Amino acid sequence: MGDIDAIFKAYDVRGLAPEQLDAELSRNIGAAFARFVADNDGATSIVVGHDMRPTGPEFAGLFAQGALEQGVDVVDIGLASTDMMYYASGSMDMPGAIFTASHNPAEYNGIKMCRKGAAPLGGDTGLFEIRDNARTPLPATESTGTRSERNILDDFAQHVLSFVDVSTLGPLKIVADTANGMGGLVVPAVFAHLPFDLEIMYEELDGTFPNHPADPLNEENLVDLKTRVREVGADLGLAFDGDADRVFLVDANSEGVSGSLTTALVAEQVLQREAGATVLHNLICSKVVPEVIAENGGTAVRTKVGHSFIKAVMKETGAAFGGEHSGHYYFRDNWRADSGLIATVVVLGAMAKAGKPLHEIVAPLRRYVASGEINTTVDDTAVVIDKVAAAYPDAQQDRFDGLTVDLGDWWFNLRPSNTEPLLRLNLEANTDAEVAARVEEVRSHF
Repeated sequence: MGDIDAIFKAYDVRGLAPEQLDAELSRNIGAAFARFVADNDGATSIVVGHDMRPTGPEFAGLFAQGALEQGVDVVDIGLASTDMMYYASGSMDMPGAIFTASHNPAEYNGIKMCRKGAAPLGGDTGLFEIRDNARTPLPATESTGTRSERNILDDFAQHVLSFVDVSTLGPLKIVADTANGMGGLVVPAVFAHLPFDLEIMYEELDGTFPNHPADPLNEENLVDLKTRVREVGADLGLAFDGDADRVFLVDANSEGVSGSLTTALVAEQVLQREAGATVLHNLICSKVVPEVIAENGGTAVRTKVGHSFIKAVMKETGAAFGGEHSGHYYFRDNWRADSGLIATVVVLGAMAKAGKPLHEIVAPLRRYVASGEINTTVDDTAVVIDKVAAAYPDAQQDRFDGLTVDLGDWWFNLRPSNTEPLLRLNLEANTDAEVAARVEEVRSHF
């Protein structure tokens, strides 16, 4: 059997397949998940899907079999993006699971799970209980569940389109790089209803990722898209990750638009539609995000990094929208789940409303310069964080999620990795030169 302790993370399951996550473990986890949601949520049915990775169909089938043996019915949605699974879970009010390793390389697979209504399932809300119950096979119940298949792609596309007034949209040239991931399935389904000239790069579903990794957070993986946007004179470029729940934007000048700027832009649109709404942003987002929320009459709420935290705070506050610098965008009317495609159509609506290209819309939001996330291996993350905190005794500090230090003209956050002896530094200042100097300064205290 695989390595169960290695693959259960804070928010999901992920590991080398089949070395760490294998067929036997997939079946055990399916049984443990079904037993957990039956006992805690009264669930009698679950949704199961998988992405395009080679081990997906086998592992998802065995996960489903484990659930069936616990007397829980399975609705198999087949090939799906992660936000499709969330849609299925929300619209059918069933717990859900999808086999995906998101942006990880081809040799990985994993499982993202949620409770009824796409509610998050993390380490402190049941995921580790599922892990412990999956260490050995659970005995089968007397009655076996039934399995059915359901194609939800068209319904999902219509749900995405409900976030924009399609009648306001005019013709644009758009290039989408789906990186051989699930965007190759869901992007055409949505854009078939829109008046755009769409070109898709690397549309074929291929979990070996023959062209480049499906990780748009890495600038290297945007090179092909930026080149193509320039070659064809596109108005917009879209880069999706492997399970297509994240998107990064590229404007007509082939300049990338960060997750923070996209969060600010979408927040503007949400607040124009819903005056005074609460909007969430995680604590490594640019300062422009809370500034824009306040300027548009909204209430900004700062959260920890991670979807479980954002979804929980969305529920507590009734927030209409939440964004993360990493390209996750959460919508209350999407069962508080994230969707890159919904964020995309909201941005397209903003472009139509303004009658301007994206770079002109975003220009007023480019107020600061960010370092990007800088990872450093250290012997003891806690010791280093304390040392850095001591170096700035007069600055505004908090330990809400790692260490955040705000010195007015510049600020930074230093967070330990959950799984490795790494520190993640995100820093923002007013100029490139100042960012470079301040990064060197902070790291000198490591």
